[in-house]
This record gives sequence, structure tokens and C-alpha cells, in this order.
Amino acid sequence: MKPRNPWPAMQARAILSLVVLGLLAWLTGQWLLVFLLAAVAVVVWDLVNLRRLERWLRLTRKLDPPRSTGLWGEIFDGLYLMRQRSRLRDKQRRSLVRNYRDSIKAMPDATVVLTGDYRIDWFNEAARNLLGLHWVRDEGQRITNIVRHPDFVGFLSVTTRESRTLSLPAPEDPQKWLEIRLIPYAKKRFLLLARDTTALKRLETMRSDFVANVSHELRTPLTVIYGVSESLSDEVADDPDLARSVHLLREQAERMKHLVDDLLLLARLESGTEAGNGHWLDVPALLATLIEEGRVLSGERAHEFELDAKQGLFLYGNETELRSAFANLLFNAIHYTPDGGHIRVHWGSDMRGGVLEVEDTGIGIEPEHIERLTERFYRVDTGRSKSRGGTGLGLAIVKHVLMRHDAQLRIHSEPGKGSRFTCLFPARILRSSANGHVETSRI
Repeated sequence: MKPRNPWPAMQARAILSLVVLGLLAWLTGQWLLVFLLAAVAVVVWDLVNLRRLERWLRLTRKLDPPRSTGLWGEIFDGLYLMRQRSRLRDKQRRSLVRNYRDSIKAMPDATVVLTGDYRIDWFNEAARNLLGLHWVRDEGQRITNIVRHPDFVGFLSVTTRESRTLSLPAPEDPQKWLEIRLIPYAKKRFLLLARDTTALKRLETMRSDFVANVSHELRTPLTVIYGVSESLSDEVADDPDLARSVHLLREQAERMKHLVDDLLLLARLESGTEAGNGHWLDVPALLATLIEEGRVLSGERAHEFELDAKQGLFLYGNETELRSAFANLLFNAIHYTPDGGHIRVHWGSDMRGGVLEVEDTGIGIEPEHIERLTERFYRVDTGRSKSRGGTGLGLAIVKHVLMRHDAQLRIHSEPGKGSRFTCLFPARILRSSANGHVETSRI
């Protein structure tokens, strides 16, 4: 509701007062004295009301304003309404903050509010149990003084303002596993969330161990079947029906062998077991070798290969794992690119760090499938994938290899136009020689 304008009434009273004063001065003949007394009365009235206002604002906690008339009465009433609305807003804000704090306190996940230099400002009850924090002792302390795990200290040393996650044992109980997420907000504030993932970690370990154990158990009988099928192929060469059956047996045994090998590799990658010490890898030389292997795999399909590699740009990592990841990307491009198609492999660097791209002119992928491509055994077209002999684990292996090298996978694809798989490596695991140059070749 719009407040009433007091000035018309004020102007009317002022005009009436001047008329009365003028009439009184005319009757008495004391013009100066009458108007001087009127001015003194106005000043005294204003001073009295100013004193009331000052005392009301400074000393009293009462909500009701002083009593007055005229313009001062309107001012008191306006200030009263403003004060009333301000108190109501403060009450609502306090209630809202209280409700938010109560809801955060009730959360089963640990919640810690951190300042810009990672000092503890506030935390909920769950943070006491999961992170071992204690109020008032830890207020204002750097959280790395309480949670001293090396991975956690390194996690907070990254200066980026992006949200990020980390998995590590709980400080209070090493048998528990926590997933910690750091979320920047406001100007220089952080929200740290910790969730108990012990059950998920245990299930993941059981699943990985099961896959690894079954794969190990399958490897021996498959080797025997493959060896026997090889021996039988020479024995039944004169019988076309038997020869065809033995050929199918050998083909399926070989396919199962590839599947078991991929499962074992994936289990090792997921378990975090190191395959060996890393070293500086000559990526252009490795890519040239893989393209030669790809040309053999392409065979009569006559794909055109292009290698665009920055010579002298080395990558630090595990050669066996990186070779497997790069080979999976290249061989996938070969499998899903029509005969005579173009496949381009690029290796270089930009502001993000190292960049490996495998781009093809293949059949492409529908947008709804892209998010799930790195899931194990996920196939966009089951029949078409099986006909090309894939195991459904290639991109899952790529994802885990990149994760172990702190790298990321980006996928861009359009149906009928082809796909581009991009691997982004952090700059800290790159090394460039002084004489590096870009070499482009077509095979």
C-alpha cells in the first residue's frame, strides 16, 4: 500500500498559520514581534520532537513511537512502520538461517564451512564423527592441521576454483572410506562435504576381485581349448564340415581370450595396482607404431590415416597402460569407420595441457549414448558391435587409464558425420624438447 503524502495538509496548515499570524500582527501592530515569536515556537517544537526521536532511537527498545502531530507525527509513524518491517524481516531471516542450520546439522554427510585459506568456520555433527573435528577447539584452525592425510593435503593445494572430489580413509577410523567434495562458493569461501562410502568401496572391491578371480580361472581352460582347436584344424583339414566347426571353435576361443585379457587389465586398473614405474614416453613414436598396426587391421578396407604429432613432446606415465588406451581409441575408429574413411590422430599441447585426439569419419553416435560409452559392456548397437569383434571394455579401459594419469576423456560425435575422442593430460606430466616441431604424415 502506497503511503499517504503529508505535504498537501502541511502546506494548508502553513498557509492558515501565516494568515492567522498576519491578522494578529495587523491587529496589534507588532509585526516583527509576532513573527519572531512564531519562529521561536517552530524551532522549539522541532527541537522537542528531535529530542523525542533521538531518545526513541537511542534509549528505548519499545516499538511504539513518540506521540506527535503534523509532519513530525507523519515522520514518527513512517519510522515506526519501517522499524516494524525491519524487525519482521530480521525475524524471518533468523528463522530461515536457523532452519538451514538445523537441516545441515541433521544431514548424515559431514559439512564443513571453510574460509579462503581453508580455516574452519563452522561444521555439523556428522563432521565430528567422520572427520574427528571438535568445537570449540578446532574453530579457526586450518583443516589440514586436523586431517593430515597426504592425499588430502595435496587435494587442497590445488588452486583451482572448480568443484573436485577425493576418496581417502577416514581420519578417525582407517577401515572407513570417505568421498570428499570441495565446492567453492561466495568470493573466498569453500564448502567441504564428506560422505561415508565404505559399503560402496567394499562392494566395488568384491566385484573387482570376483571378476579378476573368474578371469584367472578362465584363462587356463581357454588356453587349452585354443591349443586343441589349433591341433584339430590340421587334422580335419580334409573334412570341410569339421574344419568349419573347428575354425568357429578357435575363433570363439580367441575372442574369449581377448575378453579375459581385457577383464584382467580393467580389474588391475580399478584396483589401483601399479603395473610398473612410469617414465617419459615418446608419444609420437608410439602413435606411429599404432597407426602401422591399424593399417594392418584395416587391410582391404583401405582407410586413410593421418598423424599430426608434435615431435619432442613427451608424456610421463605407464607405457603399457597408455599404449592400451591409445590403441583402443584408434582400433575403435577403424572398426566403426566405413571402408575408405579418414582417421586422424593428433598429439600436441594447448593451455589445458597435453591433447590427444582421435577423429574419424565413421557412423557417429547418438547423443543419448555418449554419457554411457565408458561403462563396461555398454554397446550402442549390440549386433553391429559383436560383428566387429569388440569386447565392450575398450572405452572403460581408456577411462581408467586416463584417471590413473589425472587425465580426462571428452567425446564429441554426430550421427553420420563421425566422432572425436579427446584425451586431456595435465601440463605437469608433459615435457617438451627444445627442437620440437609438428610433423604431419599420411599413411
